[in-house]
Amino acid sequence: MPIYEYRCDKGHTFEVIQRMSDDALDTCEVCGAPAVRVLHAPAVHFKGSGFYNTDYGTKKRAREKSTAEANRRAKSSEGAGGDSGRASTASDGGAKKSDASTTSSAA
Repeated sequence: MPIYEYRCDKGHTFEVIQRMSDDALDTCEVCGAPAVRVLHAPAVHFKGSGFYNTDYGTKKRAREKSTAEANRRAKSSEGAGGDSGRASTASDGGAKKSDASTTSSAA
């Protein structure tokens, strides 16, 4: 059976073991003042196969991100000359593909 926590208007807190089907208490066990059930967030932690490792923040994951970011910064600081050469190569490859498709459709 679950343990429920209650708090009265005068500040007393107490716990009661009750069945889930039992009604909530209305009065404080200590002073008789009106009381309400205190709700807490459940502690749930999913582990095991079927859950992604990237869902949980770990120190290792933080190190991997910082290393990747440092590598990205190093590449960008090398200069824009290397990046412009890559862009022109990619655009030439695209032109060759369009020429090849034109000749194959013409044949």
